[in-house]
Amino acid sequence: MGGTDVSRPGRGRPVAGAGASPTGLLDLLSVAAVVLDTNGRVVFWSPQAEELFGYTADEALGRFAARLLVHEEHWDEVITLFAEVMESGTDWAGAFPIRHKDGSTRLVEFRNMRLLDDLGDIYALGLAVDQSTVVRVERGVALSARLVTQSPIGLAILDPDLRYLTVNPALERMHGLSAGEQLGRRVRDVLTFLDAEAIESRLRRVLETGEPVTDHYVVGRPAADPHREHAWSASYHRLEDATGRVLGVATSVVDITERHEATIAATRARNRLAMIAHASASIGTTLDVEQTAHELAGVVVPDLADIASVHVLDNVLRGRALSVTGPARFRAVATAAAHAREAAHAAEPPGRVATYDSDCLLTRCVRTRRPVLVAETTRQDLRNIARTGEAASLLETTGVHSYLAVPLLARGEVLGALSLARAGTPAPFDEDDTLLACELAGRAATCIDNARWYQSARDTALTLQRRLLPQLPARLPGLTIACRYLPAGAVSEIGGDWFDAMRLQGDRSALVVGDVMGSGINAAASMGQLRSATRAFAGLDLDPAEVLRQLDRLTEDVEHTIATCAYCQYDPERGRCRISLAGHLPPALVRAGRPAQLLDLPSGVPLGVGGTPFETTAFDFRPGDQLALYTDGLVETRCDPIDARLDTLLDALTATAGQDLEETCDRVLDRLRPPGGDDDVALLVARAEG
Repeated sequence: MGGTDVSRPGRGRPVAGAGASPTGLLDLLSVAAVVLDTNGRVVFWSPQAEELFGYTADEALGRFAARLLVHEEHWDEVITLFAEVMESGTDWAGAFPIRHKDGSTRLVEFRNMRLLDDLGDIYALGLAVDQSTVVRVERGVALSARLVTQSPIGLAILDPDLRYLTVNPALERMHGLSAGEQLGRRVRDVLTFLDAEAIESRLRRVLETGEPVTDHYVVGRPAADPHREHAWSASYHRLEDATGRVLGVATSVVDITERHEATIAATRARNRLAMIAHASASIGTTLDVEQTAHELAGVVVPDLADIASVHVLDNVLRGRALSVTGPARFRAVATAAAHAREAAHAAEPPGRVATYDSDCLLTRCVRTRRPVLVAETTRQDLRNIARTGEAASLLETTGVHSYLAVPLLARGEVLGALSLARAGTPAPFDEDDTLLACELAGRAATCIDNARWYQSARDTALTLQRRLLPQLPARLPGLTIACRYLPAGAVSEIGGDWFDAMRLQGDRSALVVGDVMGSGINAAASMGQLRSATRAFAGLDLDPAEVLRQLDRLTEDVEHTIATCAYCQYDPERGRCRISLAGHLPPALVRAGRPAQLLDLPSGVPLGVGGTPFETTAFDFRPGDQLALYTDGLVETRCDPIDARLDTLLDALTATAGQDLEETCDRVLDRLRPPGGDDDVALLVARAEG
């Protein structure tokens, strides 16, 4: 084989450009090669052999290997093994004690085999490695293999084309695919449940720049668990050999789903607290059922649901009890949706009364007074959610996949239900969502119940007030009159104001405007008493001051009743009015062709104070003149000076002088009365006719 030559100086040098550092397992093991002829003499001695045994090539070549390397007691055994290899051609491998040049004994791993060259000559090749080195490498390889296969971290190696070369079991579990389903495939073909294009872009950048990517946060739903959102922390590093050649990319993936879910749970808890706080500030800002329902729907969309409907039982709005069996009639008072498409396909439009069968989930919710949760809806569930088959088809088209209905309970009574659906939001409703919805619905139900009772009390007071007000004739002798009554925006303010006009003896007329201090049904009842008494005293043909004195005496007998009043008598034959005030604002007089002005009259004290006489004042009231009597709710506000408001009243009366009195009343109210005012308003305008 000419083995002696390759070990001499100048021969067997590394190829130009090759690195001197280890490039593979053989270099790591430092495998020594020794070639013997048929006589057992050394004919080839590698540099690694010199390192392993301590002898240089010059010292080893041509010598008997057994005498050089083996202790005398092992010669027979070595010669026998050598003969078997040379005769049979069978390889032999094993560990054998070797004598080092320094005299020490070392255990060396051998593999011996027979060689044949092109001339037919036979040689023996021995490959030798220090056993301690082999054991160390084996231990490292075993440890590495065990770490890779048993590690909870997902590990993979990808080639420069981003195809999987190696994946460990942890990564198989994370991807939900076996190694066979991943090896040789590109990232985009394996990570179909993630944004694979973005991941490949990062991997290419790592390949190109060598800059690693660490702790990249990735979220997705793998095919093995599509109903649960998983999260991973991925790191990418470029792989290179000892010469700097790029081999591919190594990836490590840590499953952080539990941490991700804990973070989401904490975020949801904070959001729920924020939603409850927002609901406390946003729901119940007015005592109006519809407004409260709209506020509830606005709070839950889109943070809790994509579609929300607030249904109030029609029986509740009518003041009747809910029947215990059969269908239920609901009024959809508010609907909200996250998107226009969902809004178009939402449930009943607001204001419509609809009957839901007993098997509908909404009916079940109010009958049982318990939430109804359908985490993942089926087609049959949608039929039970919707009132009709057409509505169920619309919900299916919208993509509704989860449904929740919670009752509106207040003071032990069920008022209706809050209906929630998810279409664009992928996660289904869960028990936490149910608890939050019940909390919000409970708060809203109390507000709705308050609004319901408020509306009932307001309607009662308003009905009483309107029933007690007279139906005035359009004309009295020598007079044309018009009047208006506007209730306050709040139930607590309704009931105190009144007006009246009546015919007296001798074609005379009496005009009255009054205001009972206080509010509500009690004020309305007191007003009714005073109006009736005023009519009775007016029929006795008493002087205006005497009428007020009698009313004052009557009011003293009614506990906690204080009232203001303006009482005026008109005599068309004399063209004069006689008037007396009991703590009331002065009337406004509009002379024909002149601007309006307030009458300068003694104001007197309110009825019910007692002990102070009233005065009667007379003034001319000719054809074309107008007199306006009003209550303080027309001109008094919390922010404007009373003088400025009275000037506005006079301007409005001046601008409408000579016009139809009905139009005058409307114009005056438009100028001075804001919508939903805080006080009642009574207004009476009279014009003397020729």
